[in-house]
Parts: sequence; C-alpha cells; structure tokens
Amino acid sequence: MALDLDTYLGIQPEALQVQSRRMQVIADNLANVDTPNYKARDIDFQAALAAASGGADAPVTLQTTQANDIGGNSAADGSAELKYRVPLAPSLDGNTVNSELEQAAFAETTVRYQATLTFISTSLRNLMTAITGS
Repeated sequence: MALDLDTYLGIQPEALQVQSRRMQVIADNLANVDTPNYKARDIDFQAALAAASGGADAPVTLQTTQANDIGGNSAADGSAELKYRVPLAPSLDGNTVNSELEQAAFAETTVRYQATLTFISTSLRNLMTAITGS
C-alpha cells in the first residue's frame, strides 16, 4: 500500500506557505511604516488557502494572455489574494500602515505558523512511529 504524504498531511503544507507569505507582506508593511503614500496590504487567508488547495471556494480569476492585460494578476508576488487594508485612521501623508495593528497581525500569524509546524511535526512523528513500531 503506497502512502501519499499530501493526503496524510492534508491542508497543513498549503497553510504553512500562505502563512509564510502573509508574514512577508506584514513585514513589508512594517518596513514602510514611514513611507509617504504607502498603502498597507494583507492576504485574505481563507481565499488564499482555498486557492492553494484547489477547493471549490477558490476565487475565479480571469484568463489572460499577457501580464499587462486588464484583469490580470497585478499583485507583486503573483497572489490574487493580496488586498489593500482598509485604514482605521490614515495619516496625513497618505500612509495607511498602523504599526500596532501590523505587529499584532504579525504575532498572530507567527503563532499560527508555529502551530501548523507543530501539527506537521507531530503527524510525521506519528507516521515514523507507525512505520518503525517504536
């Protein structure tokens, strides 16, 4: 009987990738906290995970022939789930980054990332125990 690790681990590897991308986006926001007219961005985790897993809830994207086509994917990292954050109180220079909000989102994502790593590690440890019997 063949073992398919993708099936065994489920959605966890995709969740790990989406959380990693989200931490990068939040870090970019924090790095640009003093940049005039910088617009804070975030990833819609639910939509990104649905798209990564190929689920039925994945957003529909337009088919384009060139990168500059209207409706094409214009996100910097190729992610259709990358959205601009709605500011609570935008600054006078047009920057929409709220450092406290970004730090809280980064901490939350870090905890979720660590929990996903722990789940994957435990799953693989259980698999090794089942294989070796000890």
